[in-house]
Amino acid sequence: MLSKVSILAFASAVLAQTNGTAPTLAQALNSSSQLTSLSGVLALPGLAQLVQGLSSAQNVTILAPSNEAFASVGNETLGALTANEGLLIALLQYHVLNGTVLSSAITNQSQFVPTLLTNELFTNTTGGQVVEAVASGDNVTFFSGLLANSSVTQADVNFTGGVIHVIDRFLVLPEVVSDTLTTANLTGLRGALNKTDLLEAVDTTSDVTIFAPSTEAFQNIGSVLANASTEDIANILTYHVVNGTVGYSSGIENGTVLTTLNGANLTITIGDEGSIFVNSARVTIADILVANGVVHVIDEVLNPGNATIADPSGDEGEGAFPGATPVSELPFTSGQPTPTTSINQEATSAAAPGASSSSTAGAAAAMKTGSVGMGALLGAAAVYAFN
Repeated sequence: MLSKVSILAFASAVLAQTNGTAPTLAQALNSSSQLTSLSGVLALPGLAQLVQGLSSAQNVTILAPSNEAFASVGNETLGALTANEGLLIALLQYHVLNGTVLSSAITNQSQFVPTLLTNELFTNTTGGQVVEAVASGDNVTFFSGLLANSSVTQADVNFTGGVIHVIDRFLVLPEVVSDTLTTANLTGLRGALNKTDLLEAVDTTSDVTIFAPSTEAFQNIGSVLANASTEDIANILTYHVVNGTVGYSSGIENGTVLTTLNGANLTITIGDEGSIFVNSARVTIADILVANGVVHVIDEVLNPGNATIADPSGDEGEGAFPGATPVSELPFTSGQPTPTTSINQEATSAAAPGASSSSTAGAAAAMKTGSVGMGALLGAAAVYAFN
């Protein structure tokens, strides 16, 4: 049953809309029975400045976690989160989009929308960290770190500063690259970066696009890697990183040429069904958001000495190292950390562009995994919660 306060707030909101004016943020939040938990958190004294700013903001979209979202987090995680105001503010800022984005404006072509999260403790992308918005039929989904997906359960709740969409799961703060590679089981690439002392660089460099070969791709050229010097391996790895451009799949055009960290160029080719190839490798999982940019998983290791372009009608990439043979043991994986969480498998099943729709992540249903721990909710930022 709604409390008298909620009923009065709802009546006030309806009256305001009837009189031609939008309700305030507080009125809009209190008009939904799904948002009582969020309203309680926003009443915390340490969030007064944030709430005041949102109340007076113009042209924003708030992705408001529902009571269901709070319940899935669990009391222990929520308690640790609310005890750290800096972390809580960052997470809430990530739930506020720059611009009024009505549900009708979200299509089956992914959009990457900047948020209010610009705190350098949590993000290193120019213009703020983004979320991915995509629709499938009448369903609207927002993807965040580790391809975590949050479904809209109530759309287009107007307020004086813009619009609110109620979502069924918290967004996940994107992790640093090294932790994302672990979680996505890209341990071959992580190990290679560690061996060549490039891991810190890819974690801290701003605005990067990383084409990440699968661990199997490294295994398939094992004979080449076995005889390669550390310098040769570093040259290969820097050919997979673009600095200064965050290239989300929906913004990459056919024939785009990108300059990599080692100075050589990559060519993007788009297939008829939206599949994306980078030189001879195919993108198998697109748009994994990281703290400083984006990661796209590819099925072949790129060769800076062989810029052959694959047939865009193919189902998979083509090897770029002639004569290479696979090895039984996975290269570079020894000593790499074991993931304690996993990337959203429901999203990755449809995440290869062209697999089933024009969106980069398909129309995966919200991933339900029971109680969400601090690490799963906050990614690498979870460490900050206890510092």
